[in-house]
Amino acid sequence: MFEDLRDLYQEVIFDHNRNPHNFRVMENADRKVEGFNPLCGDRLTLFLKLDHDVIIDASFQGSGCAISTASVSLMTDIIKNKTEQEAEALFEVFHKMTTGKEEEIQLDAVGKLAVLAGVREYPARVKCATLAWHTLDAALKNEADSISTE
Repeated sequence: MFEDLRDLYQEVIFDHNRNPHNFRVMENADRKVEGFNPLCGDRLTLFLKLDHDVIIDASFQGSGCAISTASVSLMTDIIKNKTEQEAEALFEVFHKMTTGKEEEIQLDAVGKLAVLAGVREYPARVKCATLAWHTLDAALKNEADSISTE
């Protein structure tokens, strides 16, 4: 089963890296936050459009490694039509899943994001996978114009 998940992981990562979803500048964004991972050079700008507390659109621009690009692509898909609270809860689960802070991962709770669970086995890649999520966290809290993983 683990090999099947690893194969799926690689396939999804490669697909989202080659054809990232929601890769565009959003001109009328309500929130815009830049994220940077100095360790590997990943850089992104996250755009959110809100209707009250519901994320009605999410997009990004930037460049990075395959894991970083796939993570932000998947993230922008999954947070659409979620409330800010639901997106924050997804951040918490995703962060625990990728950093290994939770032994029993409820993969059903994260849907397609489960393919990134394997990154916890590669500590140097965790920041690549979580950059988009830390950028989202800053955008949801409306606290910063830019964040860094360092």
